[in-house]
Amino acid sequence: MSTAEETGGDAQPWGEVTPDAARRLLVAAVEAFAERGYHATTTRDIAGRAGMSPAALYIHYKTKEELLHRISRIGHEKALEILRTAGRREGGAADRLADAVGSFVRWHAGGRTTARVVQYELDSLGPDARAEILALRRQVDAEVRAIIEEGVAAGEFEVLDVHGTTLAVLSLCIDVARWFNVDGPYTPEEVGALYADLVLRMVGAKPAGPAQERSGAAHR
Repeated sequence: MSTAEETGGDAQPWGEVTPDAARRLLVAAVEAFAERGYHATTTRDIAGRAGMSPAALYIHYKTKEELLHRISRIGHEKALEILRTAGRREGGAADRLADAVGSFVRWHAGGRTTARVVQYELDSLGPDARAEILALRRQVDAEVRAIIEEGVAAGEFEVLDVHGTTLAVLSLCIDVARWFNVDGPYTPEEVGALYADLVLRMVGAKPAGPAQERSGAAHR
C-alpha cells in the first residue's frame, strides 16, 4: 500500500496540500524518507518518485528540510486533532482514554508510512522547525495527561506517576508505526481496540460500554 493510499482515518490523505504537484512531491518525500531515511534521500529521489524534474521541486519547496517540516507539522496537527476530539467527547475518563488511544493507534497503523516519518525524523529538522514540532508534541502530551489526571481525580484510575504513565501510553501508541504490517494478524481497528484495553489496564480501570465492545473485537 502506498502513502497516497494509506488512510489513517482520512477520506483524502494530504488533501490540505495544494496544488496537486506540491501534494505529489510531499507524498513522494514521505515514501522516500520512510524507505531510505531523511539524510540518505536526495531531492532528485523525491522528484523522480513524483514523476517530476528536480527543478520542479524547488517551485513548491525551497529545501528538502521544508518538505520534512511540512510533513511533520501536518502529521502532528492531525495527531493533536485526534486526541482533542476524544478528550472532549462525553463520558467518563475511561471511555475517553480508550477512545483517544484507539483512535491514535488506528492513525499510526493505518498511516504507518507517514507516521514513521512524523514520529522518528524529528532530529533531522533544524532548530526553529524542531522547536515548532516540539511545541505540538507538548500539546499532544497534555491532551493525554489531562484525561489521566481527570480519571485519577474522579477515582476511575489508580496512577501513582501521571507524567510517567502519560509517556508510557504515548510511547506504546507511537511504536505501532514501527512494527505494524498490513499483512500481519491484526487490522488497524483490532490493534486500536487491543491497545485501548491494555492502556485501561495500565491505569487501573476496567473497560466499560463502547470500550468493552472494541476490546472484544480484538480477540475475535
